[in-house]
Amino acid sequence: MKKLFFLFITLIITVFAFTQPKDPVGWKYESKKISSGVYELVITATVQQPWHIYSQFTGKGPVPTKFTFKPNPLVTIDGKAKELGKLEKVFDPNFKSEVLYFSNGVQFVQTVKLKAKVKTSISGNVEYMVCNDEQCLPPTKRPFEIKLQ
Repeated sequence: MKKLFFLFITLIITVFAFTQPKDPVGWKYESKKISSGVYELVITATVQQPWHIYSQFTGKGPVPTKFTFKPNPLVTIDGKAKELGKLEKVFDPNFKSEVLYFSNGVQFVQTVKLKAKVKTSISGNVEYMVCNDEQCLPPTKRPFEIKLQ
């Protein structure tokens, strides 16, 4: 009876593991000092084929990539992040609108300014959605922290 129970549990765990979609996006976070007190946050998304990630400025329908920064009294966020990558603009019949997305990957570059000469970090979340030609995964939120030195 114990063997049957363990076999059943193993089968359930195996089925559950294979039904969970894996996140096809890898993230890398770094800061680059541009000048005294000015940094660029370079947030790189690497996207596995055949998936794509949506632009911050995509049309109606898919969830656009969005960065939310936690308040830090030592840091000022300067505008919206720039997108560096091969931007694709297509009409998506599923969303019935033109959408903007990146295949393979994209770098988001956000300028920040320190209010004082101190070591600090900036943290927040990135929310994004990925799709391929057959399906979309639910929007995902990932926390991050980037040191400014």
